[in-house]
Amino acid sequence: MRLWLSKSSEVPIREQLVSQIVLGIVSNDLQSNQRLPSTRELARRYKIHANTVSAAYRDLARRGWVEFRKGSGVYVREFEDNRTLDADFELDQLIALLLQKSRKLGFSLGEIQSRVKHWLEVQPPDRFLVIEPDKELRRILVTEIKEATDFRVEGVGLDEPLNEKVLTGAACVALYDETEKVLSLLPPNTNVLLLRLRSIPTAIQGRKKPSSDELIAVVSHCHEFLKMSRTILIAAGIEPEALSLCDARKKGWQKGLRSCAFVITDAVTAKQMSPDLDVREFRLIADSSIDELKKFIEQFLSDK
Repeated sequence: MRLWLSKSSEVPIREQLVSQIVLGIVSNDLQSNQRLPSTRELARRYKIHANTVSAAYRDLARRGWVEFRKGSGVYVREFEDNRTLDADFELDQLIALLLQKSRKLGFSLGEIQSRVKHWLEVQPPDRFLVIEPDKELRRILVTEIKEATDFRVEGVGLDEPLNEKVLTGAACVALYDETEKVLSLLPPNTNVLLLRLRSIPTAIQGRKKPSSDELIAVVSHCHEFLKMSRTILIAAGIEPEALSLCDARKKGWQKGLRSCAFVITDAVTAKQMSPDLDVREFRLIADSSIDELKKFIEQFLSDK
């Protein structure tokens, strides 16, 4: 099998190697149990670093395309019809088949790339992408959206690259007060669904106000949740002395909770609470924002 490796390409040499070997296997240029050139041989033939070849072979082995045989070398795996394929393997196989058939029909790589990009752009989003700098707050938002919409949700911080790979197929979501910061990091004209927070007093609505000698515990892994809870609960008429803020990231945070009248917590921390406690799970995202996310799914993703 002949390989074409471009050292001036934006695509790393390792990825070029992996992609072309996969295509060779799918097209039967490389047969099951066929021995591949050694790392040293391939590196010498194409004047590339041996570590690059070694990394490519390890990647292929991880994906299930080749296998290392001790003392013998690297071989194309023998595939069985009833073999259970992992997600990466199946996706690689589909892409390789697309490329193989397209090239046989005479289409150039540029034409294939252009049409694939077009179809990706016109496809409806397949997930919500929560963009939020605070890790713990991001976990809460992801959990609430996932449980409320039963849709795929992922999260990303502002320190991570918001590039095409991350954004393709995603409907971006962010808190209203992070709008300017998030938009400044996204490509122009990227739409962002904005989330509003709801008032914490709804967590104790309809409940008898604790007496002056009773405590309300607020428990969370998220510092922002604790800070916001204290501010709003005090504004709702709860005395500061009646509040016990517990950072669930610290050792022994469960101590003293049973002496509290009830416990307010978030959607993530609630899963770690003892069932014998009076727990009031507070949802951060306003009902109106959840309704907007559901309408988005109904409008654009009704075929899913």
